[in-house]
Amino acid sequence: MNNKTHQENKKVGICVDDFMDLRDTWAYFFLFCSFWLVTFSDQDGFLSLSCGGRTRFKDSSNISWVPDTTFIATGKTASITYSDGSSTMNISARFFRNSRRRNCYRIPVNNATTLVLVRAKFVYKNCDGLGKPPKFSVSIGTTIAATINLAEDDPWSEEFLWTVNKDTLSFCLNAIPKGGSPVISSLEIRPLPQGAYTNGMEDFPNKLLRKSYRIDCGHTNDSIRYPLDPFDRIWDADRSFTPFHVATGFKIQLTFNKSSLLEEPPAAVLQTGRVLARRDMLTYKLPLDSLGDYYIILYFAGILPVYPSFDVFINGELVKSNYTINSSATSALYVTQKGIRSLNITLKSISFYPQINAFEVYKMIDIPSEASSTTVSALQVIQQSTGLDLGWQDDPCLPSPWDKIDCEGSLVTSLDLSDTNLRSISPTFGDLLDLKILDLHNTSLTGEIQNLDSLQHLEKLNLSFNQLTSFGVDLENLISLQILDLQNNNLIGVVPDSLGELEDLRILNLENNKLQGPLPQSLNKETLEIRTSGNLCLTFSTTTCDGVSSNPPIEAPEVTVVPQKKQSVHSHLASILGMVGGATLAFLLMCISVLIYKTRHQHEGSHTAKAEMDMRNWGAAKVFSYKEIKLAARNFKEVIGRGSFGSVYLGKLPNGKSVAVKVRFDKSQLGADSFINEVNLLSKIRHQNLVSLEGFCHERKHQILVYEYLPGGSLADHLYGTNNQRTSLSWIRRLKIAVDAAKGLDYLHNGSEPRIIHRDVKCSNILMDKDMNAKVCDLGLSKQVTKADATHVTTVVKGTAGYLDPEYYSTQQLTEKSDVYSFGVVLLELICGREPLTHSGTPDSFNLVLWAKPYLQAGAYEIVDEDIRGTFDPLSMKKAALIAVKSVERDASQRPSIAEVLAELKEAYGIQLRFLESCQNEN
Repeated sequence: MNNKTHQENKKVGICVDDFMDLRDTWAYFFLFCSFWLVTFSDQDGFLSLSCGGRTRFKDSSNISWVPDTTFIATGKTASITYSDGSSTMNISARFFRNSRRRNCYRIPVNNATTLVLVRAKFVYKNCDGLGKPPKFSVSIGTTIAATINLAEDDPWSEEFLWTVNKDTLSFCLNAIPKGGSPVISSLEIRPLPQGAYTNGMEDFPNKLLRKSYRIDCGHTNDSIRYPLDPFDRIWDADRSFTPFHVATGFKIQLTFNKSSLLEEPPAAVLQTGRVLARRDMLTYKLPLDSLGDYYIILYFAGILPVYPSFDVFINGELVKSNYTINSSATSALYVTQKGIRSLNITLKSISFYPQINAFEVYKMIDIPSEASSTTVSALQVIQQSTGLDLGWQDDPCLPSPWDKIDCEGSLVTSLDLSDTNLRSISPTFGDLLDLKILDLHNTSLTGEIQNLDSLQHLEKLNLSFNQLTSFGVDLENLISLQILDLQNNNLIGVVPDSLGELEDLRILNLENNKLQGPLPQSLNKETLEIRTSGNLCLTFSTTTCDGVSSNPPIEAPEVTVVPQKKQSVHSHLASILGMVGGATLAFLLMCISVLIYKTRHQHEGSHTAKAEMDMRNWGAAKVFSYKEIKLAARNFKEVIGRGSFGSVYLGKLPNGKSVAVKVRFDKSQLGADSFINEVNLLSKIRHQNLVSLEGFCHERKHQILVYEYLPGGSLADHLYGTNNQRTSLSWIRRLKIAVDAAKGLDYLHNGSEPRIIHRDVKCSNILMDKDMNAKVCDLGLSKQVTKADATHVTTVVKGTAGYLDPEYYSTQQLTEKSDVYSFGVVLLELICGREPLTHSGTPDSFNLVLWAKPYLQAGAYEIVDEDIRGTFDPLSMKKAALIAVKSVERDASQRPSIAEVLAELKEAYGIQLRFLESCQNEN
């Protein structure tokens, strides 16, 4: 032993002797300390999956393990035998050879739990026989949580803390190109204490925590975990960190009570600690595997009969001065560090000897925003319509985009369904509001182009190689369109002039259709390339058509060559006369086509002018200038909503009244029909349960509606909103909202003349005022029934996926019962607390109507939203449930009228009110 080592040991010995003297002095103190008891969990909420395993078993800690087959359907299994140096292990594994991008475990999570520990172990050991240790990523929800490289370390373990925000945890192994076959051996889920791991995180919201270290200071034996830690966290032994911290470990044989800390570190961890062995600093130097932001918790327990004080430094920065440990008390320091590569924890002495009992270090990983539920629902419906299993589950964008989809962040911006058998463009395509590229070429589309008018960001649209026959009216609303490919369809008639109003259009491909007549002069501009080959006669000139195509097809037709014969004078003359006659006929046809085109264009112009004049003469709503609205909306700074129409902004009128400013298609005057329709209807009707129109602006490129502002938000916000948006609505409150909304619809169906069918009833179109009174909004898609004896209106299908009446969708015959169906879906949402379409759970639960009807018809109320279970009168629930079920009957004739629905809801409301009053009287 050299002299230096001897001196260091001597210093350590002095420290330990001093400590022992102090401990002897206070021996009697500990005899009178009350013993703290630890209540261990009986594995409540534990889930331990043996990945690839086939049997259940219990491990040495008496933890139950089950096969993973219930939670994943893909992958191959293998048995692995390997040695860790001290023993031989036999484990199972699941690997994913030639996998798709995501291989996901979907695990139900109790919503009462707010935080869970997710621990996974990955063992390769050549289980697939390829001798290629894989590299892949793992994700939780939308977050890429870690990259696993089993060529560097095999086995490999990861541990994460995940805040529960859904009823299903999605844990996925994501293949990396040329990275080999992802593999997993075990997956464990453990609930953690309520409110734990949140202190000090105020400036870092929405984070996933990935464990770097969890150290039981002063403990040098094996790791501590369940049952000593009832939450089954693994507390690693205090090894030598470089450079070695010059301090000594100790252990006090006391039983500690449940810690006062939210994280509840176990007594076995708090009983051990490391104390300074010389009078300057105690230091841990910890390497970190990557640059990032880190969350650090330092634990201290007053197990010594002294009150040590010290300064705490993290990477040389003073984070806490004169920190004191009180005897018989637990405490913790919560520290966040941004952009660090290594971690240096230093305790600098002030009085007595600094000590530390444990610490945890986590890397903070951003949790990206999820795609909107509307987008996800629409894509699920579209997947069903293709008849294909596209593997579309969980979030469409993150951690990696679904097949046939591209994203920008959480926004779905590209969809390629080419070469599938769609047959029609369903209304659900209109919910993909962020699309920039849509490729539907060779998808068997027929009829007119429809249901795309809300795609205001669309830049490239490919509808080629279909059997489309009509342009429809939707294309004129695609104000961002740059490329429109309509080649090889059956389009007939003339090219609409409205295409020329698409200012960003650069390429228009009309090749190989059946179009004829003059091209609109609005398309005749240098910035636009038009391809017209293969049509009957399509040109900017009105004099070049000679009865045959002036635009030969791209692919030349097959020609049979026959020997040339000598012609007689008579036959030659007849040929000339035929040519002259044909040219004359063609010229006459062209003149007629031009006349018809100009007449229609003038009629449309006069119709638009008349509509604008009518709007100003309706008189029920104030006409605002764009300048006035821009001032009221404070330059459109505060967005409070968004939909297919555009955006809604908060504004304030000069009289101080708050308003909601809905800006429609603010780059042009497109979409006028829906705009004029809503102004017309709302100018005629007034009802306490319908959102009232304060005014409108109708100027070139500015179509804006100004409504009364309802600060209570939408019903969708209260049922499904995140963080502070979501409200736990009582059953009586839900019934009141349903009654209010039904009153508004009843007025539309029965109290106005002509009758009005809303056509887009859904939770997001039911708004609340400050007193939570409900009002129905958004009549842009509404239809008037002008004939008193009319049973239906035949119209193009419009609406929202999940709420759409199936009979209306199949027949295109719109009735008041279509609104009843949609409102029935809303009632099911109020009862069950879940959205109409979902992509979590089992396939038979994706559709709310199909899932809920059998339960509610049988009076099985276990599917009722857990927020209201045990708080409702059974008879009240029965009435509401039965009228909801009747409202969503597939056969419209079997559905009640909205007046009948309202009557039943009023009864259910009255029953629940009397029930609550009786409960209050009993108390």
